[in-house]
Amino acid sequence: MEAMSKPRNHLSDPQQAARAWLRFRWIMRWVIATAMLAVAAALLYLWADGSPLTVAVVIATSAGVALSVLLAGALMALIFMSSGTGHDEDVAHFEPEDGSRWDRRPRD
Repeated sequence: MEAMSKPRNHLSDPQQAARAWLRFRWIMRWVIATAMLAVAAALLYLWADGSPLTVAVVIATSAGVALSVLLAGALMALIFMSSGTGHDEDVAHFEPEDGSRWDRRPRD
């Protein structure tokens, strides 16, 4: 009976985890589309500015802009996934099984 009263990790529930990863993939599709638009806008800006568009410039600009947008979007999507599934609250209320704590200060 005691095991049932303990809060569960929401990501250990297969349905909750599947829903969270589905939302993560949905957000990442939009992030990929945004990254492609950002690369196109950056290359269009360089072309309109009159900069020489050599192969090296196109590759460097495309890689830099795309990877920056993808990294920022992936981290934001992970934050949304962690918060939306209740995983953040589970971590905030974590208590070790044996009752010991790494922090030996007295509780308030």
